[in-house]
Amino acid sequence: MTIAQQSFHLHPASDWRRIFDAVNPDGQALNIQIRRMIVRAVEAGQLLPNTRLPSTRELAAHLGVGRNTVTSAYQQLIDEGFLASRQRSGIFVAAMMRPSQATAANPRKSGEWSARFAMHPSRMSQINKPRDWRSYPYPFLSGQYDPGLFPTNNWREAVRATSSVQEIQVWAADMIDDDDPDLIEQLRTQVLPRRGILAQPGEILVTIGSQQALSMLVQLLVGRETRAGLEDPGYPDLRNMVSLATRKPVFLESDEHGLLPGGAFPQCDVVFVTAGHQCPTTTVMPPARRRELIDAAVRHDVLLVEDDYDANLSVEADRETPSLKSLDNAERVIYVGSFSKVLAPGLRIGYVVAPKPLIDELRVLRRLMLRHPPTNNQRSLATFIALGHYRQHLARAGTAILERSQLIASLIPATMPSCRFQRGTGAASFWIEGPPEFDARELAGIARAHGILIEAGDIFFSDPGKGRRFFRLGFTSIATNRIEAGLVKLGSLAEGACRRAVALLP
Repeated sequence: MTIAQQSFHLHPASDWRRIFDAVNPDGQALNIQIRRMIVRAVEAGQLLPNTRLPSTRELAAHLGVGRNTVTSAYQQLIDEGFLASRQRSGIFVAAMMRPSQATAANPRKSGEWSARFAMHPSRMSQINKPRDWRSYPYPFLSGQYDPGLFPTNNWREAVRATSSVQEIQVWAADMIDDDDPDLIEQLRTQVLPRRGILAQPGEILVTIGSQQALSMLVQLLVGRETRAGLEDPGYPDLRNMVSLATRKPVFLESDEHGLLPGGAFPQCDVVFVTAGHQCPTTTVMPPARRRELIDAAVRHDVLLVEDDYDANLSVEADRETPSLKSLDNAERVIYVGSFSKVLAPGLRIGYVVAPKPLIDELRVLRRLMLRHPPTNNQRSLATFIALGHYRQHLARAGTAILERSQLIASLIPATMPSCRFQRGTGAASFWIEGPPEFDARELAGIARAHGILIEAGDIFFSDPGKGRRFFRLGFTSIATNRIEAGLVKLGSLAEGACRRAVALLP
């Protein structure tokens, strides 16, 4: 039998069932999912040229979808040349379609790569969150988001507004090392003023999230002999970045008001600080301490990098505590902001605000890495802000965070009486401390087996042993109606771990 005579119905049922796997009713539009299945199978060589596909009735019955959905998918692929309709014969893979995926006759040997690496980032301690965290019933994670809080309709409006032919001609061009001017303007007029920051266009650089901003600042400011100050406990990824760059990381102490301007601080060249909500303790640095920190930075010629990673979400204070940058009259503070925590992590848009000479250097460094962040995302975000959707979203999300935080604060004393907890005003997580000998990482493993995700605190400390009894409880990723049941289950497990810890005490 030739390929041209091949009939889909002669294929073993297991073959076509493997090609046409189940559709996800909560995923993309069904006709798009079906088109993707067919294109994938053609590109991989599972469906060869001239192979007959099942009828629309058969495929609709197999997938449990409407026949019109399959008809629509087939017609779109016919229009695009993937499929061909033959009168009174059916739908076939177009004769000119050829697989695009190469197959190797002999597997390649990986060789000994380790000796070739100039560094080994994989050997450093990393924050690890399950990729399938949404499948857990009680994900108390920080830095993730509840899809129910995302402003879907408003975001779609912004994307539609930036998808006209005229708009596409603007953002589809190569910006070389520039940013979208509309986003820069919206940052200047609507976003940064909320943090008390006034900036000129040449003092702002857009980045792929705050992560890239911090990475570039480490590359620019931290050499092998640079004394780089880090909060301890602090952000693990930043600690790893700095440790790769310098032989002299300096771990700085904090108290109940945040980073201390004394101790080893005066010996630093640059210090990274989370003043808005200290990572991970959530401490909000009061204005007096912020002024002390800036004064000490001026006195001892220290640069401050302010990571304001979740700014603007609080609706709890009549007046927000001003950012470090807003108090800086001596060009000591470099400001890093992001939309990841306040809108969606997948958006991957952050920014740096700093004196123009520093921004100019960062712009060239960014160009060497990736030229510029995707301009379509920049323009969509700019339109989202300009239409007033950003302000509306902050109010809605901030109210939800307040509601959830109040619920958790009311439940912890009863569900985890052996633990102490704290949460800075407006923070989207709680920092929880168990008794001596309490092992939060052991609890995290047990809790995960029961469908509960928490974050062990040892990863945030330069000496993991000092963080053994701490864990972080985030709540942006869990719906409000699941919090109480999750905390009751977690509390039962935590109290069992606390009793075991107390039994180990001398």
